[in-house]
Amino acid sequence: MTAHLSTHKLNTVKTLVAMVAIGLLFGCSGETTANATGPVVYKSATCPCCDDWITHMRKEGFKMRTEVRKDMDSIKASNGVTPKLASCHTALIDGYVIEGHVPAADVKRLLKEKPADIVGLTAPGMPMKSPGMQAEGLPPKGYNVIAFKKDGSTEVYTRY
Repeated sequence: MTAHLSTHKLNTVKTLVAMVAIGLLFGCSGETTANATGPVVYKSATCPCCDDWITHMRKEGFKMRTEVRKDMDSIKASNGVTPKLASCHTALIDGYVIEGHVPAADVKRLLKEKPADIVGLTAPGMPMKSPGMQAEGLPPKGYNVIAFKKDGSTEVYTRY
């Protein structure tokens, strides 16, 4: 039995080393891997409005993949989302960060224009009349979507 466990552990280590080597060989980072399988949304298990936003995005044609995480603060920090810009969930879509209840129309515009200086879009906090925070199909109202840039600056991307 000891020999079996040792062989099993050795095989596990070999597999992990091979996976790391493949990742280094092909230059894969966590974001690249996530984008290779489609847009990913990181969310906590206890936030139903996140699920409503994901439904909104799927209805608009986005094939969203969901990852429930306990470490949302580290997800946000590693993607340039400061506490001032934060909301409840963080999505990575085609190299951009989408924080919170950003309407699909804004994400589509971002992906069409592909501005090189923008890291992502955010609807800071949880605006009450945003997708996922109100009945599906109602237009967004009463808040701004903010673009955050590589140089740390922000600007209004869309006014609702």
